[in-house]
Amino acid sequence: MQSIKGTLIPIGGNEDKGIEENEQYTLEFIDEGILFHVVKEAGGIDAKIVVIPTASSIPVEVGENYMDAFTKLGCTNIHILDIRSKEDSEKETSIELIKTADCVMFSGGDQSKITDKIGNTIIHTILAERYKSEEGFVIAGTSAGAMAMANEMIAGGSATEAFIKGAVSMYKGLGLIPELIVDTHFIKRGRFGRQSEAIAKFPDLLGIGLAEDTGMIIKNGNDCTIIGSGMVILFDGRSLTHNNEKVLKEGTPMTMANLTVHVLSNGDIFDLKTRKVSVLPIEAPFI
Repeated sequence: MQSIKGTLIPIGGNEDKGIEENEQYTLEFIDEGILFHVVKEAGGIDAKIVVIPTASSIPVEVGENYMDAFTKLGCTNIHILDIRSKEDSEKETSIELIKTADCVMFSGGDQSKITDKIGNTIIHTILAERYKSEEGFVIAGTSAGAMAMANEMIAGGSATEAFIKGAVSMYKGLGLIPELIVDTHFIKRGRFGRQSEAIAKFPDLLGIGLAEDTGMIIKNGNDCTIIGSGMVILFDGRSLTHNNEKVLKEGTPMTMANLTVHVLSNGDIFDLKTRKVSVLPIEAPFI
């Protein structure tokens, strides 16, 4: 695994943006929320944060929501980069923002829009190079924005047809962390089956199922720390003793034996290279 200096923060979607009217809820967001960690990793409230709402069907509204959320956290250098075509990804203004950002944040929506409009463009190249070479540079993404970080990207799939071959469709992502397959809204939308099929297709990769308002801080392309209020389910298929995905016809129930599954929560640490878990002691404070 090559040496990576930047930080990735995939988020499971629906992260608290501090927009509840209840003051205590908002204070918890300020102190402990996912976006607080994003700002901290990017260098603090003076960091230049660029939000890209390309995946969303309502990019203007989503951009405004993130502008409000980061402003609540005290940030003053926030920019919305509204990319709606490959041509937008090649514009000098877009390139300059990506070159000078401390943090780039991808919104939720349709992950295929991110790869179709940003993949294999100048800003994609700059993002990948800066992530590899610059310590302190952060790429965060929620929901679709998290899923697009992978190389083998889940593009869609029915949770109701779980464990049936063909229930998941794959697409090429941005390839920032090719060791992973990322799925989001994992618990609420019952996506255990489609992530299992994705790992059956690519058993050497690690499946990451992120619950809502939950994320991972991934440093050096390897060290993962769980943040947020929910769980992260990890699927390790390297020890599978039976995997009939390649020989089955579409629509046929699948068999997988000896699939390793970890359930992690706030503060737990996972090593991608060794695939070892370090669990936070029960008395430890919420991070």
